[in-house]
Amino acid sequence: MSDRHISQHFETVAIHAGNTADPLTGAVVPPIYQVSTYKQDGVGGLRGGYEYSRSANPTRTALEENLAALEGGRRGLAFASGLAAEDCLLRTLLSPGDHVVIPNDAYGGTFRLFAKVVSRWGVEWSVADTSDPAAVRAAITPRTKAVWVETPSNPLLGITDIAALSHVARETGAKLVVDNTFASPYLQQPLALGADVVVHSLTKYMGGHSDVVGGALVVADQELGEELAYHQNAMGAVAGPMDAWLVLRGIKTLAVRMDRHSENATQVAEMLTRHARVTRVLYPGLPEHPGHETAAKQMRSFGGMVSFRVEGGEEAAVEVCNRARVFTLGESLGGVESLIEHPGRMTHASVAGSLLEVPADLVRLSVGIENVDDLLEDLKQALA
Repeated sequence: MSDRHISQHFETVAIHAGNTADPLTGAVVPPIYQVSTYKQDGVGGLRGGYEYSRSANPTRTALEENLAALEGGRRGLAFASGLAAEDCLLRTLLSPGDHVVIPNDAYGGTFRLFAKVVSRWGVEWSVADTSDPAAVRAAITPRTKAVWVETPSNPLLGITDIAALSHVARETGAKLVVDNTFASPYLQQPLALGADVVVHSLTKYMGGHSDVVGGALVVADQELGEELAYHQNAMGAVAGPMDAWLVLRGIKTLAVRMDRHSENATQVAEMLTRHARVTRVLYPGLPEHPGHETAAKQMRSFGGMVSFRVEGGEEAAVEVCNRARVFTLGESLGGVESLIEHPGRMTHASVAGSLLEVPADLVRLSVGIENVDDLLEDLKQALA
C-alpha cells in the first residue's frame, strides 16, 4: 500500500509508510475499512488479496507496513492487545517441553502469561537478570527456545545490552525477543542491534492518547513473519480497523511526543533526586542509573518513564499517588497526559511473592507532555 523506502528519516517514515493516499478519492489518511468480508472476483479470485478481515484488512495492512518500516523489520503484525501479540509469538515459537528465559523485572501481565497460562501448556521458564549476559547464559538450557527482554524494563527501568544478548542467544540457538514498549522505535530499534523479534503494546506510546488498545510483533526474518501471520489468522486476536487507524494516527506524532516526554522526564527525575522524601530515583538518563552507559549507546534519548522510592514505605508511596492532581492515578502509560501509580498494588500485583516482586515503596510515573513546571509542582505537593 505504500513505498516503505520514501525516506530514511524516522519522522518522515512515521507519517508516510503505509499511508498511501486513497486511490478512489485521494484522501491523504487511509480509510477505516469497517468491513468483515469482501466481494470476490470469482471463486478463489481475491480482489487485492482480501477475503475476510480476520485474515487481512486494508487499514490493518497499512498499520502493519508502518510498524515494519519503523522497526526496520521484514514483517509487522498488529493484534488486539500487547498480550495477544505475546501469546501468538509464544505459541508460534514454542512447544510443550520448551524453555524460556524471562527477566527478573518484567510487566506483571507478561509474568502472568508465563506463570499462569503458558506453563499449563508444558512450557518451562526461569528468571535471570538480563542486564548480565553471563547470568542469561547460565539460565539457558538445551531446551531454551527464547530469551525475553524488556529494556527499559517495567517498572524498575532496568537496561539490557541488546547487542550483547543477541550474541548469547545466537550462540545457543535461542530467539531474542525484545519488548520495546517503553522506548518505542523512535528511541530504540532492537532488530538493528541483533534482536529477532520486537514486541509492542501499541496501547502505550505508539497510540499515545489513551484511547486505543493494541499490540504488535515485528520480525527481521521473513519466514518467521509468515509463521506468525499464519498463527495470527488461526488464533484470531487481530487489531480491528478502528484500532489500527487510531494507532496509525498516533504514530504520526510519535517523534515529537517522545522528544517532549523525554525532556519532561529528565527534569522530573532530576528534581526527585534532590527531594528529601525520595530515597531512590530510577531513570536511565541519570548518570548514576545502572545501565546508563548502555542506554546512552543504544537509545536516542531516555524516554518518559520514571520510578522512585519513597521514605516511609508502602503507605507513604500510596499516599503520594493519592495526593497527585495533575498526574492522574491510573494504570497504563505512554499517553500525552501524565499518570502515577503504585506498581505493587496495581500493574504488578500479579508478581507478588515471586522473584519479580517489586518494592512496596515504589511509585511509577508516566511523564506526559504537559508544561513541566506544572508537573514538578504537582509532585512537590504530593510529596509534601
